[in-house]
Amino acid sequence: MQIRLQAPYLLAALALFPTVFAPAGRAQEPQEGPAQAAEEEKADDKYLALIGGDIFTGTGAVLRSANLLVKNGKIKEIGYDFYIPEQAKRIDVSGYRLYPGLVALAATSRITQGTLAAEDPDLFLDPNLPERGLEDGAPAAEEEWVEDWGPRPSETETAGEPADLAADDAAKKPQPAKNTLDDFDPFSQYMILTLAAGITTVEQSDQAVKLRRNTIEDVLMNSGAFTSLSWSGAEARRKLREDFTRAAEYLRLFREWQAKNDKSIPEPPKKGVNATVLRVLQGEVKARFGLNDRDDLLSLARFAQEFGFRPLIDGAAEAWIVADELGRAGATVILTPRARRSADELLNAEDGSSIENAALLHRAGVQVAVQASSGAIDLGGIAGRDLLALPIEAGFAVRGGLSNEAALQAITVVPARILGVDHRIGTLEVGKDADILVTDGDILHYETFVQWAIVYGDVVYDKQEELFYAHIRPRPEASEPAPQAQDEAAPAPGSGEAPETPSGQPKE
Repeated sequence: MQIRLQAPYLLAALALFPTVFAPAGRAQEPQEGPAQAAEEEKADDKYLALIGGDIFTGTGAVLRSANLLVKNGKIKEIGYDFYIPEQAKRIDVSGYRLYPGLVALAATSRITQGTLAAEDPDLFLDPNLPERGLEDGAPAAEEEWVEDWGPRPSETETAGEPADLAADDAAKKPQPAKNTLDDFDPFSQYMILTLAAGITTVEQSDQAVKLRRNTIEDVLMNSGAFTSLSWSGAEARRKLREDFTRAAEYLRLFREWQAKNDKSIPEPPKKGVNATVLRVLQGEVKARFGLNDRDDLLSLARFAQEFGFRPLIDGAAEAWIVADELGRAGATVILTPRARRSADELLNAEDGSSIENAALLHRAGVQVAVQASSGAIDLGGIAGRDLLALPIEAGFAVRGGLSNEAALQAITVVPARILGVDHRIGTLEVGKDADILVTDGDILHYETFVQWAIVYGDVVYDKQEELFYAHIRPRPEASEPAPQAQDEAAPAPGSGEAPETPSGQPKE
């Protein structure tokens, strides 16, 4: 006996008995609601909810008057309609802006070691030499090298000869000159000032260090992300070309040996292969060069294209002249927008620095990271060039034509990518570390203050609670009338217009 169901009756049956007509092999999943979410919570879970702020994620997306939920140091939710546990600590950030924490490259040890740190490397520099005592990647003088800068470029090789991989297994993963955890001071006053500038992660001796207060847990995130190589002078280039040629030939033979999958054939010998160069070609470490001259930058870009690696270039004063070639090489550039290099009046060609350097490089597809001209916190009266001015440096690149979005990325996700920790920090995304800034205006504006700095879900800086800036434009009382909402675009740097003050004092 056959039963025929007309369409209206079939639809009614599906509505009454959804599990009966569900596709085979696919169970009906219950809808998650507040009750179920509450059951998944644990008593020791730590929550932080930031309510009602404008969230600049660093990926290009901006969420107005949105919420952000942190669970156990990680970003759990970003948006509008989601469940917030009752035990969550809530901060009303209505009228404020949320940004990812800034990442500062080439910071000195004094940031995390305070007054007990070694002398600032900047004090050892010849003022006539480039920053950090480097001239195209090489130390200016033997006695000027400071341990805090990391290993010397010559230390990546053994007595002028290529490191033998078979004999030196440690070369596969070189260690930094000094472990930051050995002298990390979680109570350093310099670290408080750095957090007040919005910096939540610093690079010290090729180590990515998270600025956490009152604890040293999970401070060192990564080390050994890049290695310094020299491209200065004909002899250095000849030597580097030999090392890359030898390493590339070994990789070709090794891949052929792997493809044969014949254990009777011995593995190609590693003798004479430079361990550091091999790791560069394998993509395990970035090759960092200190270069400023146009001709050096152009020759390096073509060399990188020939051997198939992506160079990391520090300085790059004249990179704007060869931006397209650097883009084709997949280069990443670390620059200081306010650094100046005079043009040679006798040279009948483009040279010298340009305010458009960052913008032209970004337009050519080069990843641009911005760093301050000094990696220290300067309390000696000479202000405006140290780590406290990192957002100002990025803002100066905006004056040269770089977009606000690219300028934000130049002090967040791009340096995080250089340090190999962009999977954890650099943007505000679900699953990443909750390193968050709450500001009272555009982060690139010189009058903007960081109101809260949050590192791994902990409020490590509160402007109202610290002595340094609490007396300057304090947060208004909750009873004061609310001003107009501030516009998305910040006042142009140098215009004299202050960012609008958000309404009401956030409630914790």
